[in-house]
Formats: sequence, C-alpha cells, structure tokens
Amino acid sequence: MPLPMNRPIDTIGPMIYRIDVRPKGADSTGIAVGQQIADMGLPSGPVASSRVFLIDTECSLQQVQRIAGELLADTIVETADVTTSAVQAPAGRRIEVHLKPGVMDPVAASTEMAIRDMGLDVRQVRTGRAFVLAQTLARPQLENIARRVLANGVIESVHFDTFLPRSFESGHEGAFSLRRVEVRKLNDETLKKLSREGHLFLSLTEMKAIQKYFNSQGREPTDIELETIAQTWSEHCVHKTLKSAVEVVDEEGRVLRKYDNLIKDTIFKSTMDLMARPGQPFCLSVFKDNAGVVVFDDDDAVCFKVETHNHPSAIEPYGGSATGAGGCIRDVMGTGLSARPIANTDIFCVAYPNRAETLPKGVIHPKRVLQQVVAGVRDYGNRMGIPTVNGAVYFDDRYLGNPLVFCGCVGLIPRDKINKSAGDGDCIVVMGGRTGRDGIHGATFSSAELTDTHADEFSHAVQIGNAITQKKMMDVILQARDRELFTGITDCGAGGLSSAVGEMGEKTGAFVELDKVPLKYAGLRYDEVWISEAQERMVMSVPKKHVDELLALSASEDVEATVIGHFGTMNRSLILAWKGEEVGLLGMDFLHDGIPMPTRRATVQVSALAPVSASSEANAPSDIKAKLLSLLAHPNIASKHWIIRQYDHEVQGGSVIKPLAGPLQVGPSDAAVLRPKLTSFKGVALGCGLAPAIEDPYQMTVAAIDEAIRNVVCVGAHPDRIAILDNFCWPSVDDERTMGTLVRACEACRDAARAYGIPFISGKDSLHNQFTNQETGQVLRIPNTLLISAMAVLEEVRRCVTMDLKCPDAGRVLLVSAEGDGLAGLATLHRAVAGTIATRKVRSCHDVSDGGWLVAVAEMALASGFGLKIDRRDAGPPFEERAGRYLMEVHADDVAGIVQCLSSQGANGVLLAEVQASPVIEFTGMSTVMEQNDGLRIDVAELTKAWRGTLDW
Repeated sequence: MPLPMNRPIDTIGPMIYRIDVRPKGADSTGIAVGQQIADMGLPSGPVASSRVFLIDTECSLQQVQRIAGELLADTIVETADVTTSAVQAPAGRRIEVHLKPGVMDPVAASTEMAIRDMGLDVRQVRTGRAFVLAQTLARPQLENIARRVLANGVIESVHFDTFLPRSFESGHEGAFSLRRVEVRKLNDETLKKLSREGHLFLSLTEMKAIQKYFNSQGREPTDIELETIAQTWSEHCVHKTLKSAVEVVDEEGRVLRKYDNLIKDTIFKSTMDLMARPGQPFCLSVFKDNAGVVVFDDDDAVCFKVETHNHPSAIEPYGGSATGAGGCIRDVMGTGLSARPIANTDIFCVAYPNRAETLPKGVIHPKRVLQQVVAGVRDYGNRMGIPTVNGAVYFDDRYLGNPLVFCGCVGLIPRDKINKSAGDGDCIVVMGGRTGRDGIHGATFSSAELTDTHADEFSHAVQIGNAITQKKMMDVILQARDRELFTGITDCGAGGLSSAVGEMGEKTGAFVELDKVPLKYAGLRYDEVWISEAQERMVMSVPKKHVDELLALSASEDVEATVIGHFGTMNRSLILAWKGEEVGLLGMDFLHDGIPMPTRRATVQVSALAPVSASSEANAPSDIKAKLLSLLAHPNIASKHWIIRQYDHEVQGGSVIKPLAGPLQVGPSDAAVLRPKLTSFKGVALGCGLAPAIEDPYQMTVAAIDEAIRNVVCVGAHPDRIAILDNFCWPSVDDERTMGTLVRACEACRDAARAYGIPFISGKDSLHNQFTNQETGQVLRIPNTLLISAMAVLEEVRRCVTMDLKCPDAGRVLLVSAEGDGLAGLATLHRAVAGTIATRKVRSCHDVSDGGWLVAVAEMALASGFGLKIDRRDAGPPFEERAGRYLMEVHADDVAGIVQCLSSQGANGVLLAEVQASPVIEFTGMSTVMEQNDGLRIDVAELTKAWRGTLDW
C-alpha cells in the first residue's frame, strides 16, 4: 500500500494517528527476535522493537499525545512517538507485522474501551509490531525472517516500510439473497465434489442421506441448512467414528467380535458397570455434558474436561492454543449451570525443535510451534486468573505436519447446579464477544486431513481469543447462576451458534433471529453469523421473567448479552430467520438422529498384556554415567521449566504441590495438588500419562492409563477417588488396520478401567491427524496417541507427598513393583502404594517412567540436592521402561515394616539406595552387567545441568 501524503495537524475530522511505543532501556523483545534471527544464520545485528497503535479518531494531537503518555506507554521505561504521516524507512531494515482486517484484536478492543473511559472519542484502534534491524538485508532474507520468526501469514500482513494507511478496511452490508444449493439430482461424484469444495467434509453416504431428506421435503436445501447439518454431523462434534458399529476381524478376515457402538460398548460400559457397584456415589455426571463431574464434598463437585485443538494450532499456533485453552474453560463454564474454573492443564506433542532440514510446504517450524502454543496457553490462562498447574511435552518427528495441542480445565460446581435443561418458551440469550468471520468452518476443518493448502484455504477457521472478555463474562455467569436466572447454558464453540443452539434445543426446537446477533463488523451473511466460531460467547436458556434482570446484570459489568430467539417450536423444528424471512427449517430428529451410521470394519492384531519397553535401551550399557546424562538431557525427559515459569500456577491461592518440586523447585512433580476451597483442606490432584512410542495400541493404552494413575497416587491419591479422561488423537481411520488400532485402544481402556476400578468420566477424539503434501504425495501421519488425564479427590492435602528426597543419611529408597502379572497385578500395586502412603511413613514418592528407575532416582536427587548410595544387585536393568513401578523414600527404621506392608497388599519392595547429605550419586554394588561401574560417582550438580540445559530457552 502506498504511504499517505503528509497531513496537517489541524485537519478537521477523523484521521489516523500512529503511536510507536519503544523501550528506553534493554529491549527484551528485540533481543529475543535477534537471537531467533541469529539461529537462522542471518547477520541481523541488534534488533529494535516497538508496539504500534493506529488510532482513527477526531481527537487533537494533544489529546492523542495524552493517550500515548497516560494509557499506552509506561513513561518510566518506555517512550511513545505520535505521528500523522509515515516516514520512509531505510530499505532492508524494517519489518512490520499487522493483523489482517477482520481478525480479532483483543489489545485494540481494550484500548478503544480505555480511550472512551478517558472521555475521548475514538472510531477504531488497530495494533501492530515493528522491528528495525541494525544491518541491512536483502528483501528475500527479510521475507524469510518475517515468515519464520515474526508473522503468521494466515492472520497477519507484513510490511517493509512504516505502515500508516489513509483509512481502515472494513466490511460492508451486502444485499440479502437467500441461496439454495442443488443436491437432489446430483450423482455420487458431484455429491462428493460438493462436500469437499463446500468445506462440508461429509462422506458420500452422509451426502446421500441429506439428498434423500430434501427429496422427501420436495425442495433443495438452503446454504444455511446444509452448513448446519455439516457442523452437527462433523467428526469434531458428533464423534461418529467412535460411536459407529464395528466388525472386528483378524488378519485372515475371520470375524472376532462385533460392537453396535464402539465407545458405548467399551469405555462407556466400563464406567456404567463401575457406577452400578454398591456404595458408588463418586460419579455424578458422565459423558452427557461438557465435562465429567464427580463428588468433592457434601456441597460441591469438581468437573474436568480436556479438549484438542490440533488443526488450528498447526496453521496458527498462538491463536489455536489460546482458543483451545479458552474453549476448554468455557466447557467447564457450560457444565451444568456453570462451574467456576480453578485450574488448567496443557500437553503438547510436537516434532523435535532442533530440526534443521527443509520443512514441507505449509508446515511451521516445530520450535516456533512450541514457543507459540506455550505463549497462547500462557496468555489466556494468566489473563483469566486461572492457574496452569499440570502438563507435559512429548517430542516425535511424526508430529511435524500435525502437532497436537491438548488443553484441560477443572471446575468447582455446587452439587445442586449439576443438571440443566432448556425449557419451552425460554429465551435464547447469547452473551460475551461479538460474532465475526473468524472460526468459520472450524468444526468441519478440524474433522478433515491437513494438506499443504490449508493455511490459505482455512485462514477463516483460525480464531483469536480475548481472555479479558471471557473473564468478565465468567463473572457475570457465576453471579447469574447464583441468582438462578437461567436454566441452561453451553459453550458457543465448535460449530458456533449452530451447534450451541442446535444441541440445547434438541428436545424443544428453537427459533433464531440471526439479524439480532451482535457483530464485530458489517458484511456477514446470515449463514456466516450462524456457523462462526468466534470466541468468548455462551448461549443461555433464560425464562422470560428473568431476562430483564440478566440483561441488566450483564450491562452493569460491561458484558454484552442479547436475546436472539426462543426455545420451543411446532414439531421440534429448528427455524432460522434473517430480517423477518425464513432462511432455514430443519427437523431436530433428522439433525440429531438422521446421520447414517454404517458398520465399519477393523482389522486387529491380538497381543497379550506384558511388561512393555518404550525404549531400545532396556539393557544397561557399560558407561552408566554417559547414558544417564544423555537420557536426562533428552527433550522428552529434560526439564520443562522454561514453559512452567511462564505460567501463573499460584493465582487463586490454592496451589499446594506445584509443577516443580523440592526446596528450590527444581525437580519434576508427578502431579499437581490444589485446594479448590480455601476454607477446607480437601484437595484435587491432577496428573497425566501418554506413551505414543509404544507401537502396540493395547499396551500403549495401558501404559498411558497406568502412568496417569501412578502420578496421582504418588502425591497421596487413592484409586477409589480417581477419575480419568481419554483424548484419542489418531491418523486417518479410513484404513482398516488403523481402525483396528483404535478398537484395541478402546478395549484396553475398558479392561484397565474395570481392573483398576477407576471410571472414565469424559473424553474427546480428534481423528484424521495427518498431513499430505499434495505436490509430492508425501503423507506425515502422527503416531497413535492417547492422552489419559487423571483427577483425584484428596481428603487432606497436608498429608500429600512430593518426589524430592527428605532424609539425608537416614532415608532409604525402595523400588516398588507388582507381584502379580497383567492388569490385576498393576491394580493391586496402585492400591498397595496408596495404602502405604496413607500410613504417613512414606517421605517421598516418585513414579518410574521415561528413562527407567535410574533416571527417576536422579530426578529425586536433583530435586532435593541430596545424594544417594546405590547398592543393589537385583533391581533390574536401570534404563528399562515398563509400567507399574514406584520409588519410595522411607526412614531406615521403617524399611522392614514398609516392605512387609507392601507385601501383605500384593506388592514387592526392594531396597535400592541410601540417601546421603553429600550431593553425589555413588554406585557401590550393581548387577553383573554393571559391575564395571562399581565405585562410579556422579555429582548431582552435573545431573541438574544436563536435565535443565536442553530446553533452557
């Protein structure tokens, strides 16, 4: 865009001012950007950064200078320059990044509000970032820096001069035209073409079901009707693969078994069986709301939900993960009559960040992906005042084309507010942020396979969240809940209003006036208003007698709330109107029950549960020290403190066991513990497990479940008060063998839940996680990945245990494992360890996972600063990774009693090491394989350096 002519300061009428806010001293942003450019091998020299505000206003220069000095800059450490004309920048040194028109800009929205609070007029604010390099670079080099370090082309534009437009681009209202889509006479090929090119992503069978329905209606569908069906029937919303009938066959094609509904007959059934046991009041609401709910105390319950946000994060990592976190928080807010969020979790699966090879077209560098998804979760959770307390990062190059982003949220809800419903005649109220084009086709896009064209084709599916808007909305909703102003509430997430209203009105029908929905800008069509997944919105069912009070409450907190229709229609229909004209009419029966569910075929390889190794390093090498330091420095084991330190895990004041343990908070906690109610010492423990390196799906699933349970048992949880969640992330299951691995994982979930006596209470699946380069035909498939999240209710947080060593010279470390084989042996082990911890004689406890027992011992040492004398000849290979083992520190006087206690409950405890005050690990007696390491000494400081050095960004 050409630069504007100079304009006189005393121009009458609106104009755009540019304010550059720069640091006076050290420029931390510029330093970080300079380092990232240096990592690319380019000689940029120092980089100067500034925050840019473009303000369209009728204010005078003096008033704008006041805005700059009082609002936008901290004048102690920053300087703000106001200009009304752009100055040509030195060629080859400037890069500016600005959000594209229509993309949500939370900072701009907050700035506009603050300017108006100052009593000044403002038409619009937009923000950007500017970077000036000390050294001149060629234009292709600048473009490379912008693409790899500074900007996401999906939502941001890049400029290489000072950017100051004459006016802002904006939407405009188009003439209304009801559009119909021809489907009734299409053949199979043209139906498939319509599905793909229309971004419906429905199968031919589903398209033919739609064709049959509208033939029965004697008309063609409108565009909004077709979009509504596609959203409701998307894999993301309806989970049709896991709910399908499945015929399971062996490799010779012999039928082994059949399921009418895969997930209902496996995972759901295991939970129903457990809930049917006498004296089982723990589960209050499972698999029927936005989150699973279990008992906390006599008055309150806790709920937990974990979501995936993989596809959006693959093309816009910051916005994808931020809206993943925000969406999961809204899931908790939309559970029952709304829960109060008390904690967040996050798990990321990405390719190795040190990758130097050329990336496939359309793929973002994994280091940038990881940095940006962390930033998205950080900013959203921190700004909302919700502690992020538990998580994990797993590296595997198979995630290069399709990184996985799991975001979780835990909430506290009164037990008398768990149930909800939309009543006939209740008003439909949409509350929170306004609707824009961001997020259109998000649900259908998330149900499809990624390709190298998706970054361009689905830029509209990317959303940018505003945590401040959501925080204010949450406060209003909780007040309204306590006043009993609404009867139902749900998140306006995947599928937008289409899914939210469609699901709430399934039993009643609904009438919606789409032109009443508040918009971010003009120009949206009626169908875009309906399916947009723009963030920070909730839909509520409000009795007419409470509408005025609810709207007044919202207005008092500066939160927008609008009545857009009502529940209850003739024949339970969904009726959509735009400015008085009907644009959509669908029967709720067809919308929710009309999806065809053909029987799928799954080919399985049967395997027995056995001790599994996720590592080829099961046998001890000759050089113990080198191997131990190498494993501690491996990205999958190394400290994630650079992530953890960005999260506020103390906000709300309930954090008991933090993500890092020990006197200096250096060691890796097994699980987080928090007190939801500061008037009580009852607590909640949160842990997770995943094992994608194990190829066998059954064993991989058991390993993930077992790890999640071990993590919470380590801090003091008992299996009778543990609930778990599943998140399946799989490549395409169109292949029968891949579908077979999904079946085996579901069967393992069922078997483990029954054996452990631990229910699944919620879950989520994300299928088709693979990336295809359409130019080369290369397909990057993720490994089968199952995340298991565990939540446990603790009676007394003051009895919790951490993993750092406590007793120098008097402490003894036991290696605890199962006596029996299979799931029964593992289940017995967890209860034995929980029972032993309950005796209050266990000083420290840590689970043995990645890297084997020697890595776990080293973690206990570096967490505490104490050393160990390892003298045991039958502890097994030190680096073997298999399920079902713990390390316990007990006082020397209690060793015999603890070993006997474990044995009486079906577990083995063998003495492994002595704790010593000297910060050294000594090997004084090992197995025959390791005898050459007798006398070896390793400083704990050296272990700490290796563990903390890999990801110290």
